[in-house]
This record gives sequence, structure tokens and C-alpha cells, in this order.
Amino acid sequence: MKLGHRLAVEFVGTFWLVFGGCGSAVLAAEVAGKPGVGIGHLGVALAFGLTVLTMAYAVGHISGGHFNPAVTVGLFLGKRFGAKDVLPYVGTQVVAAIAAAGLLYAVARGRSGFETPSGPGAFATNGYGSNSPGGFSLTSALIVEVLLTAVFVFIVLGVTDRRAPKGFGPIAIGLGLTLIHLVSIPVTNTSVNPARSTGPALFVGGESLGQLWLFWLAPLLGAAIAGLAYRYVTGSTGGDDTPEEAQVIGGGRTAGSRPARKRR
Repeated sequence: MKLGHRLAVEFVGTFWLVFGGCGSAVLAAEVAGKPGVGIGHLGVALAFGLTVLTMAYAVGHISGGHFNPAVTVGLFLGKRFGAKDVLPYVGTQVVAAIAAAGLLYAVARGRSGFETPSGPGAFATNGYGSNSPGGFSLTSALIVEVLLTAVFVFIVLGVTDRRAPKGFGPIAIGLGLTLIHLVSIPVTNTSVNPARSTGPALFVGGESLGQLWLFWLAPLLGAAIAGLAYRYVTGSTGGDDTPEEAQVIGGGRTAGSRPARKRR
């Protein structure tokens, strides 16, 4: 597949993740501003998991189904993704997240009595301290985001390993992301994805935008830990013969990678 096609589906997948996941938090977690009436944390967690699961099956065979700068960086450091495509992928994911957040903001403004979002978790933003849904500190947020991103990227690397059962990757990744949200929504409102954090923060501004640095630093650090550690923990990169080879979340090779060279 040409890079343009892969970037196009990365845009679609990331857009769906942010609009569907953040949309569930903004539009459905509460009804008319009444906590507890809507789907709650469990529903939001499931929504994020389902966005990744559905798009991984839909377009994972074309782009690899990253939808997250942390996943892209983790796969690169794990020698499962080519260096030349890292920045195009990350840039596309961020643009898609901003577009999804913008459309979601337009929908939210249509609610009677709409006010500019503010406070902990407002408009599905991430935060710590006064911006944490549960009032958790910067240290707590850093630990949670680094650890859970590392686990998430480790799961991605594991299910796309050439030795893993084929075709079940999206299920494991979707359920993994659901569990991650159940743990960390009270702490940071769950990022583990710098693009997902950037979109909503740009529309809320203020302290949410000022704290955005953590939700780039921590997920990328967690991704680096997982990407570098996976091959040492499992004894192999899990890819094919060439470093740029990687398996898509649904099984097979990442679109755009070269066929493996035959061994003599």
C-alpha cells in the first residue's frame, strides 16, 4: 500500500477513536449534566475499547492500525516499524484527533444551556492535581500513564508477534484498552495516547492545555520501555526477517513493509 493510503486510514481510525471514545464521555457519560444518569466510567471504558477493536479489524490490514503516536513509537523502537514513516503517522494521528475533537465540540454546543467546558475531565481532557477527576497528584498521573501505556504497547507487540495466534489481536487490544480506562479514568481521565489528549485540550485551553506536556511525555516514555523491553523479555522482536516488517493488529504484515527475504 502507498503511504498516502496508509495515512488516510490512520486518519479514519484515529478520528473514530477520539470521536467515539471521547464522545461517549462528553455526550453520554452524563445526561444534561446529571452525574450517574448516563453510561458512567464502565461505558466510557468500553467505548474506547470498541473504537480500537472495530477499526483494527476494518483497516488494520492497510496501515497496521496504530491510531496512537505511542503505538507507532513503540513499534518503531521494537524494530517492527520503519523509521521513515514515524513522523507522517504521528502527524496524521494528531490532525485526526483535532478534527474529531472539533466536530465533537460542535455537537456538544448544540445542547441547551451549553457552557464552555471547565474543571476536572471537562470535554474528556486529561489532567492531574486540580484537573484530575479524583484529585490525584502529578506523580500519580505520571506513574499510571507510563505504566499503562507500557502495558498497552506490550500487548500490541505481543498479539502482532509472528508467533501469536492470528486474527484475535483486535479483541485483546480492545479489551486491554477497556481495562486500562477502568483503572485510570479516576486518576487522569486516561490518555495513553498523546493524540487523543491533544484534540480535546486544544478546545478547552487553560490548565488542560498547560498540562498537556505530561500526556505526551508519559505515554511516549511508556511506549519506549515496552518497545525496547519486548524483544529481551520474549527473546525476539516478533517481526519477520527485515526490521521494517511488522504484523498488523488483525494478523499478517503491516502494509507497506517489504516481503521477508528467503533464507538460503
